[in-house]
Amino acid sequence: MPKSSPQNHRPATRVVDLGRPARGEDTPVNPPITLSSTYVGTGEVASGARAYGRYSNPTWDPFEDALARLEGADVPALVYGSGLAAIASALDLVAPGGTVIMPTHTYQGALLGAQETARTGRFDLVTVDIEDTQAVIAAVRSATEAKAPLGHDRSVMLWIESPTNPMLEVADLPALVERAKADGAFVVVDNTFATPLLQRPLESGADVVVHSVTKYLAGHSDVVLGACVPAEAPVRDLLLHHRSIQGAIAGPFDVWLALRGLRTLALRVERSGQNAQILAERLAAHPAVQATRFPGLPADPGHERAAAQMDGFGAIIAIDVGSTEAADALVDACRLWTPATSLGGVESLLERRRRHTAEPETVPEGLVRLSVGIEDVEDLWTDLEEALEAVTGGVA
Repeated sequence: MPKSSPQNHRPATRVVDLGRPARGEDTPVNPPITLSSTYVGTGEVASGARAYGRYSNPTWDPFEDALARLEGADVPALVYGSGLAAIASALDLVAPGGTVIMPTHTYQGALLGAQETARTGRFDLVTVDIEDTQAVIAAVRSATEAKAPLGHDRSVMLWIESPTNPMLEVADLPALVERAKADGAFVVVDNTFATPLLQRPLESGADVVVHSVTKYLAGHSDVVLGACVPAEAPVRDLLLHHRSIQGAIAGPFDVWLALRGLRTLALRVERSGQNAQILAERLAAHPAVQATRFPGLPADPGHERAAAQMDGFGAIIAIDVGSTEAADALVDACRLWTPATSLGGVESLLERRRRHTAEPETVPEGLVRLSVGIEDVEDLWTDLEEALEAVTGGVA
């Protein structure tokens, strides 16, 4: 095999190269957008025919292929109209009457969706401290033993998010996946914060990886999309059926934008991660900040795990400034940082997370989540430092 072959390319090259049209004289470098609701033909969807726009679109294909390859999957990913649509599709894999085990601190949309589904009796929901590996393993084992009479290979689902949103807790991903699979659980990992450049859960044996494509993958705060990356074809068939029947599909232009955004993923992850490391170190030493969570800090509880299982620490920081009033004042005083819900774009965003009523009560009232962008780090720090001084009245 030549050294310069797709199989040997590094991730920073693959995000640029994957999903390109086949080379040929006068062919486009980028895949075109296909705007069509239906396709000529009499073939059945089951036979692979496109047939109708709710089942397939040529614009989806290059993005789904690129994401799958980045995550190390052998089958294409599936793109959805939102991250929550992808989450709902993944949760639908649980057998009726089964159990979902989910981190206490996880993306509030996923937690809220699971809670509402559990109230219908569709499945039981158990929440766990994802940093407590032994407690998670015990919860999985208890659930698999209790659900054994169902006789279903997806009667128990372990849902992992690492690092968690918004508390930045780091799970022992390889250990949890290995033990959960050994006990017969089905494992889904939300890899939104890490992206496949920093963490590839399928390599540890996870069954499905979920992404909010809205965030780092698309990277420009201009689309709302989600994705599921299954490890095996039978699971993909189930997810595809759910997407088609529920109509949770994405617009072709949005997916085209996401693929364009993917091209700069390595640059954005590198720059924002470098900025986050510098800012986290300064925030951890600031007298107005009571606590700082960032896996890149040597003193962070998740540092050793993150260093062992990730290729970087990401660009999300959580700080606790002590109270609702202080957090709101900090957000209001910033001029460069934008107060907004979301993360993973080129711009730096921040928000007090407990302003959302669905956020768990264990999230501190004074917690501010910072999504670090690609601006000059000194400008970002100057804005934060001045805002922190405004909060404390200039008292260091």
